[in-house]
Amino acid sequence: MKRISAEHATCTLSKNHPSVARAVSGETIVFQTLDCYGNQIRSEAIDFTGIQGDFNNPATGPLFVEGAMPGDILKISVLDIQVADQGVMVVRPGAGALGDVFQSSRVKILPVKDGHAVFNDHLRIPLNPMIGVIGVAPLQETPTTVPHVHGGNMDCKRIVKGATLYLPVFVEGALLSIGDLHGVMADGEVVICAMEMEGEVTVKVKVIKERKLPMPLVMAADDFMVIASKETLDEAAHTVTHAMHGFLVHEVGMDTHEAGMLLSLLGELKICQIVDPLMTTRMELPLAILESYGYRLP
Repeated sequence: MKRISAEHATCTLSKNHPSVARAVSGETIVFQTLDCYGNQIRSEAIDFTGIQGDFNNPATGPLFVEGAMPGDILKISVLDIQVADQGVMVVRPGAGALGDVFQSSRVKILPVKDGHAVFNDHLRIPLNPMIGVIGVAPLQETPTTVPHVHGGNMDCKRIVKGATLYLPVFVEGALLSIGDLHGVMADGEVVICAMEMEGEVTVKVKVIKERKLPMPLVMAADDFMVIASKETLDEAAHTVTHAMHGFLVHEVGMDTHEAGMLLSLLGELKICQIVDPLMTTRMELPLAILESYGYRLP
């Protein structure tokens, strides 16, 4: 099995980045990743102001997938996520929804014990490792911190072991990169960090041709969901709702009015994160809906 070392970490997604590994459609690859701070924080005593700020949310890659061409879909099956034995969080003034509350920065190290994050003497939180940054190369170079249609820093907590992500291909080879693992994260990620961790991600990549899907799209457990990132939460919410509605009507074959009614009954509109350069939302529906219409995701 091929492995891509974290030494191949970059903070931008770009069609100009040379690929560091190649895979055929259907192949399994392991990505070794750094945490969002580039593994620079090992102690709570560290002076956060001395952290290299321009090395932010590094993603390992890119991987060139043979046969992936513009207009195709890259199907990424997350087979496993392994994280380190501790994570880190940093809160600081002016960052996140509570940036006006904090008068100084604080670093917190969270050890892992028996599959739980040790938050303090009172709380142990079950780990639920997820991928914060996963994306292909867009047409224009984009920081890994920015989420958009190419993926990027979507911070969707449903992208976990067992999930499948569908991304549009913009350039030959797709150029997939992965990073920014979280041991635990709540929807919103309100203080601009989760339990940030280094680790390894095992994925299987497959090229899908001649299919139309709203993307990014995630299939996880018994649900499927569309993701959208825009400048405001209102824009993101409207975009993701229209994307899911259009999919139900034009691809699944639902009546336009019934599709809207269904979204108001069962469509779960949720916030992924509110702290990146663009805000990210997702619309979730049960997979059973697709099955009832005889539709299968590729």
